[in-house]
Amino acid sequence: MIDLYGGQTPNVIKVLIALEELGLDYRRIAVDIMKGEQFAPAFLAISPNNRVPAIIDHAPVDGGAAQVLFESGAILIYLAERTGRLLSVDRGERYQAIEWVMWQMAGQGPMLGQLGHFRNYAPEKIPYAIARYQDEAARLYRVLDRRLEGRDFVTGAYSIADIACWPWILFREHHGIQLSDFPNVARWFAAIALRPAVVRAVGSQAIPAPITVTDEIRAVLFPAKPGE
Repeated sequence: MIDLYGGQTPNVIKVLIALEELGLDYRRIAVDIMKGEQFAPAFLAISPNNRVPAIIDHAPVDGGAAQVLFESGAILIYLAERTGRLLSVDRGERYQAIEWVMWQMAGQGPMLGQLGHFRNYAPEKIPYAIARYQDEAARLYRVLDRRLEGRDFVTGAYSIADIACWPWILFREHHGIQLSDFPNVARWFAAIALRPAVVRAVGSQAIPAPITVTDEIRAVLFPAKPGE
């Protein structure tokens, strides 16, 4: 049994998709980030960066102690290696998949996250910040669109590279992105959305619109001194 901590955020959805694709037994443990549960000592013992997702694998394949992991990219690699699936044994394809997971972790996720923050949640609209991250988001979409030209998936067969990137596209309305501007991404996104494991992970409900952030919620989500 694997415990998955988190709600319905892009990074949590990555892990949900992987668990469903791999057919692993798991249970979800809610972490209400609106109430600051990510700063609770018990959760910080699992995820010291106070971010979701995090997992505890209570029965690793080597039979040793429970494996605790935070950071969605590390979790995806761990689950793929645990099962021998979603990450090719061919050295070239394997490292291509890993490099695109790193691209997602270092670029796509953080930049779209910042864009979403300044568009939807910042206490004041800062035109420079919004334009800066909007331009970077468009650049990253173009990178992915070029990569998917003539390809069904990001690298070879369907892999953790696709699973890492897909959920952030799911939240595109938060970022003001139109998929019609990126036809290869649109085709790839639609195909993956039909996978049974993805349907189970995401559910039948549409991704909600950005929440209305009160001063109280803002103080929890974006504290001046996080964790204090």
